[in-house]
Amino acid sequence: MRITSGTFKSRIIKAPGGIRPTLDNVRKAIFDILGGSVEGGKILDLFSGSGALGLEALSRGAGSCVFVDNSRSSVKAIKENLEALAPQAGAEVIYADSLAAIRKLSAEGARFDFIFLDPPYYKEFAKKSLSLLADCDILTETGVVVIEHSKHDPLPDLSWGLKLLRTARYGDTLVSFYCKGQIK
Repeated sequence: MRITSGTFKSRIIKAPGGIRPTLDNVRKAIFDILGGSVEGGKILDLFSGSGALGLEALSRGAGSCVFVDNSRSSVKAIKENLEALAPQAGAEVIYADSLAAIRKLSAEGARFDFIFLDPPYYKEFAKKSLSLLADCDILTETGVVVIEHSKHDPLPDLSWGLKLLRTARYGDTLVSFYCKGQIK
């Protein structure tokens, strides 16, 4: 896997075994849809895996990124990727369950402009995460939630105060974009 654009374009990303990383073409498409709006933004990368989505955001000028994963091998890979790419300050890696991390970040008053989720397929994590994100209110008013999920695991158009902006399909993978306000 490689970073598709920005400061770290073409740099290799390490991925731990046992994960389903977001493919380069899907990542590129996500950021093409978001355009330059990630510049300066605060990013939360849940179910991070290799950290590819957050790293891509940092490469494209995001101001900061919090990576969250409950796998030691994923956390290790994310830290190694950050070290190799040497991004600006503002990257934090949290070893925790993503749903628990949402609650903790909410209790701390954290707010994010973009929240990326790439949870394991077929386990209802996408739906549970959407519900919890609405309850915990860690998305800014103009923020966007981007969820990668299986075409066999559809998500609702309106979910606990978050509305579906669009869904893009890449083979068996769907990427759904949610907001509570207007996109920046």
